[in-house]
Amino acid sequence: MGGVRWKSSLRPAPLLTATPVRALIDEQISIKGRFLPPQCPVTVCAQMHSDDGDLWEAFAHYNTNADGAVNLTRDRSVGGSYLGCEPMGLFWGLQPAPGSREGLRLRKENVETPYVMLMSLLEGHVSPSERQSTELAAITTERWYMAPGVRRTEIRQDGVVGTLFLPPGPGPFPAMLDLWGISGGLSAYHILQDHRQVCADRIGIIGTSFGVYLSLRLATQAGVKPSCLICINGPVGTTVDLYDADGRSERSESVHKHMVYDDQGHASFKHISLPANIIPETKVKLEHIACPLMYILGEDDQSASSMETANLIEETLRDAGKSQLFTLLSYPGAGHLIEPPYTPNSRLSLWSFKPKKLFTLWGGHPAPHAAAQEDSWKKILDFMGSHLRR
Repeated sequence: MGGVRWKSSLRPAPLLTATPVRALIDEQISIKGRFLPPQCPVTVCAQMHSDDGDLWEAFAHYNTNADGAVNLTRDRSVGGSYLGCEPMGLFWGLQPAPGSREGLRLRKENVETPYVMLMSLLEGHVSPSERQSTELAAITTERWYMAPGVRRTEIRQDGVVGTLFLPPGPGPFPAMLDLWGISGGLSAYHILQDHRQVCADRIGIIGTSFGVYLSLRLATQAGVKPSCLICINGPVGTTVDLYDADGRSERSESVHKHMVYDDQGHASFKHISLPANIIPETKVKLEHIACPLMYILGEDDQSASSMETANLIEETLRDAGKSQLFTLLSYPGAGHLIEPPYTPNSRLSLWSFKPKKLFTLWGGHPAPHAAAQEDSWKKILDFMGSHLRR
């Protein structure tokens, strides 16, 4: 009966649609299946390859309604990679396919090409690894990090290695300096400030992880007057000695000795990034901050003591009579790597191969972390709009 029912000539062939088919990474996509038997189990599956060639996938189980349709914006998943009504669950729920290399983290290396995702509608409640599952319909979508018309330029100047993205038009434009990880910031700020298409007095700084420390340090230096600061899960100082005034520290190989390891050998900076444990001489003079600051906190951050850091920043600014400058976004269940929305979180990933394989804990649980990314992204855009536009 089941086989006859699916192939009935009385109804059109099953159809899977995704709108829009081509979208930016932070845009929602509406996914619908139609022309299916009523009240029947189906699986919607998403598969794509990373820039490294690894296969990532997510899937969810649905039951069609009385009209033989399924709508991911409205309907609830009853099994698979996520549960409940999650319109973008197939995107933030992506995980390495069974048998993949261990410790993978999804990172876009070439933003001039999209992620190409194959979405399939399968018969029954199945897993994509089950080869016997019947594909009823399929569609391919593209997810882009660059909007049409944006220009990407490599920066190799004054010891700075970076990338500049410029929108269409002559400008000048407000700008954001994005600092991630262990690198200097002052030279990069001046290069951006001096660029003919950048408004020198409308530059914000955003930092993630160790980049938070660099952002705070940069913002409190003489001659640097950012319009706003956005800090995501990072410290106010460091436990490694700095070797120049630009904030550069020991090479990453040397940083390994400062890590703390759990019972499974996974590394974390959480304990040593406590404000009480950082080198006093490296602690940023937070009372000198003179621009609006948004701190984004993942309460399940396993890589940095972000909650204690946020509390210290808030207390210091309050004591300095600058409480009005501080905005805190705190997200239960979110981890260290709060990134653009609808991208999957890695609770831990491979940090390095040598002298041995080392895995770093990031934290975060899939659904609450995804919710944090979606909510914080909207508030980041609003915050930048408020302080960079005139």
